[in-house]
Amino acid sequence: MSTNTAPDNWESQADSNSSNSSPSHGTDVTAKFSTLNVNAVEFVPSFSFGSQQASEDGPSPNEAESKEASPKEQPVVNGTPSSSSSEPPEVEEPPPVPPAATDDNSPTGAGGTWEDVADDDSTASGAAQASTPEDDDDEEASSEEAPKLKKKKADMAVEVEDKKEHINVVFIGHVDAGKSTIGGQIMALTGMVDKRTLEKYQREACEKSRESWYLSWALDTNQEERDKGKTVEVGRAFFETDKKHFTILDAPGHKSFVPNMIGGAAQADLAVLVISARKGEFETGFDRGGQTREHAMLAKTAGVKYLVVLVNKMDDPTVNWDETRYNECRDKILPYLKKLGFIFNKDLFFLPCSGQLGQNLKDPVEKSICSWFEGGAFIPFIDNLPTLNRKQDGPFMMPIVDKYKDMGTVVMGKVESGECRKGQSLVIMPNRTPVTVDMLLSDDDEVSRVVSGENVKIKVKGVEEEDVSPGFVLCDALNPVHTCKVFDAQLVIIEHKSIICAGYSAVMHIHCAAEEITVKALICLIDKKTGEKSKTRPRFVKQDQVAIMRIECAGVICLEPFKQFPQMGRFTLRDENRTIAIGKVLKLVE
Repeated sequence: MSTNTAPDNWESQADSNSSNSSPSHGTDVTAKFSTLNVNAVEFVPSFSFGSQQASEDGPSPNEAESKEASPKEQPVVNGTPSSSSSEPPEVEEPPPVPPAATDDNSPTGAGGTWEDVADDDSTASGAAQASTPEDDDDEEASSEEAPKLKKKKADMAVEVEDKKEHINVVFIGHVDAGKSTIGGQIMALTGMVDKRTLEKYQREACEKSRESWYLSWALDTNQEERDKGKTVEVGRAFFETDKKHFTILDAPGHKSFVPNMIGGAAQADLAVLVISARKGEFETGFDRGGQTREHAMLAKTAGVKYLVVLVNKMDDPTVNWDETRYNECRDKILPYLKKLGFIFNKDLFFLPCSGQLGQNLKDPVEKSICSWFEGGAFIPFIDNLPTLNRKQDGPFMMPIVDKYKDMGTVVMGKVESGECRKGQSLVIMPNRTPVTVDMLLSDDDEVSRVVSGENVKIKVKGVEEEDVSPGFVLCDALNPVHTCKVFDAQLVIIEHKSIICAGYSAVMHIHCAAEEITVKALICLIDKKTGEKSKTRPRFVKQDQVAIMRIECAGVICLEPFKQFPQMGRFTLRDENRTIAIGKVLKLVE
């Protein structure tokens, strides 16, 4: 707080100085400053610009103008206008009570209200972030420089228009539902994989008597994945339409590789849940122990904006584009997805398709095959989804998903906020390693700048590849991401046989990081229906309860309170290969 109060005083002195415009008052201020450290002299000019001008020109016209302009110019000084002195406390420490009370109005507590709260707050946090030191410097620039600034902004706008909107699509669902095949088919249909390569895959697949797998090989590139026909790592590829640029993230469906899948979902804007309509396959995927439920829930927790459910294998002999089977699959899974907080036909959509034959992916399915489906094909459908609002103006932040060596250290990830240019100085948190951007690759094309929402590879100088781990965050040097070991969080216990007490440990997945955590203390329970907090501290928490607890991590991790930065403040807890709880960070403690 000390840093806040000091500038407040300077500002009020500057203000009173301009209003009094008495020379004695001005000397008084400088006298006060001269008794301070030598460094203080450097600060004086930036605050006394306004006061000097005012005293030279005399109070009447300019003073009135300065008073009118004061709301705009005050944030320049310190981010806290002196007139509304009651504001700083609000910005300083958002009380953890309101989010808890307002969030869980939905019957399950895990509902869409989180997103609503995040949206409401994004404006507030946007305002807070608007006054970053960089912006202050820009605004403090003298009037001579103003035209230059405008010009630069105009150039930026042009550059933004040139870029297509980037959408990250993650394919999720039970093992063998056909995720990689659909991904490969989309790349074939959009011309991202040429015919010769596909024929080569087809030949190789035939030699291994795996003819039907050849499409998935476009995404399953390593030998182990091809031999077993199972995705292990998150495959990535891209395709373009007239309006948008899509990055495909092909997540593994097998339950042993769920941590890899979480890393993929953390980067996604749009999740495509692939379910198989084949008799027996849908049931095994959706019933307890199948991956369909867990993946859908993890996608919601990872913060995807839209979920498209593709009912695949409609061409199968047991299905044969049968409407009743399609409706049966849809009606079975819909209640569960609604319970997660998705809203049907708003951010949740169903489409039938055949990945193997490519039906209803790029072009609508022929009426002779399927007369009952009125909706469009998959690619045009996702192409026409409304644009997403991104944090374009905040400080640069990119959680690191992966890294490798290539004539230097290359880090990969999705830009969560801000933008980055070649040659920019950044830091890698939580180790505070200063680095310089050497090269920017957006989908393997070298670019001069990347913006929020893009999936990029950034080559950096100043750090060894061994010193970077997934879960570290590459961010702005002036506004680095927060780091801490102990924080308060609100959790919804989804599936846990026994009770959870203080001392319970699990693995937390937050953005791209996985960290072992221990529950330090249970603070209170929250009533799901009313949102009221319990007066006494609970001794334990069990399944389907919502609680606020204090959590301690094994090491220091990068995170932000959910209210200020939803993508960096939501997490899942996993234990014994299953997701037991989802939660959000309320307050950083230490």
